[in-house]
Amino acid sequence: MFSALPTSRLTYHAMKLRIKGNSLRIRLTKTEVSKLAEAGYLEEQTRFPNQYFIYALQRTEADELSATFESNKITMLVPASFTKDWPVNSIVGLDTKMPLPGNESLYLLVEKDFVCLDHTTEDQSDNYENPNKTC
Repeated sequence: MFSALPTSRLTYHAMKLRIKGNSLRIRLTKTEVSKLAEAGYLEEQTRFPNQYFIYALQRTEADELSATFESNKITMLVPASFTKDWPVNSIVGLDTKMPLPGNESLYLLVEKDFVCLDHTTEDQSDNYENPNKTC
């Protein structure tokens, strides 16, 4: 079992994470974008036999998007100035290249999740309308 989260931290179950090399992308539904703006925290968990892998978004007063990885948990820190009006504006997302030691970087992207144009069995009822309605 996993430890309980403080009551100020809420867990939602649709946030999508994509990791590819030094690239980290998180996509959010309409509800999740609103909850991030309101509560300032979203979290998702993937269960393994002996532990959980956790990924989260947390509002921060910093000006730049950044991320941490501690105790099997990735936390992407999203500027409050960005999340404040994100539910009602047309901005798709926010990205940055976070500097790493050794002259490397970690590409970070948090974005709204659009309805797929191809056929999928995934529930997309809470996704944003795709601006590319035709291919």
